Amino acid sequence: MNALLKRVWIGLAATLIVSLAAVVAPDHVQIDDDGRIHLGAPAPTPTLAPSTAVPAPESTSPPLTRDAVDEVIRTAVSAAGLDPAQGRPTIAADAYSNRTGWMAVRDGTAAQSEMNAICADLERQGWTLNPNPKGDRPDASRSYKRGGWYLLVSTRGKSQTPSSTSALTDAQTYLTLTGLQLNLSDIPLPEITVRIG
Repeated sequence: MNALLKRVWIGLAATLIVSLAAVVAPDHVQIDDDGRIHLGAPAPTPTLAPSTAVPAPESTSPPLTRDAVDEVIRTAVSAAGLDPAQGRPTIAADAYSNRTGWMAVRDGTAAQSEMNAICADLERQGWTLNPNPKGDRPDASRSYKRGGWYLLVSTRGKSQTPSSTSALTDAQTYLTLTGLQLNLSDIPLPEITVRIG
């Protein structure tokens, strides 16, 4: 019985590690055709002969500052036809250099189209959409990355906020942009192989 419990705990721990890694660093999780999951940097590709070598693409996204991300947020909000001054920052400008955000109370029927317009402008500004592990529902939050920053664009209604802090009516929702600077290359990920099946 102890051996069975040990195998169950090891399986649960492996599942937790893989799940966390898939959320935090989706570029560092590889699944082989035979069901093996590899965590860590992708395996190096074999080097080509000098005559057939393909030049590595240069990084087109230099690191961004908090001020630059704040300007990106203001530009995207304006592109959606909103006045950034109608909302409010979610983090004070002098509080953190690696976090920022903006939030506004919006009419629930218009919030989704405003979110879509904000997302379209982020893509126009060169932000890359991260794949959504829950699928591509039209009302799902969307995450973008660029220059070491991640931006989450979402709407959340009254049912998703604590009732004691919510000042929303049934017809209103929050429209939020949350920015977080992460340098995942500074986080060493161990190379772990898990066999599923």
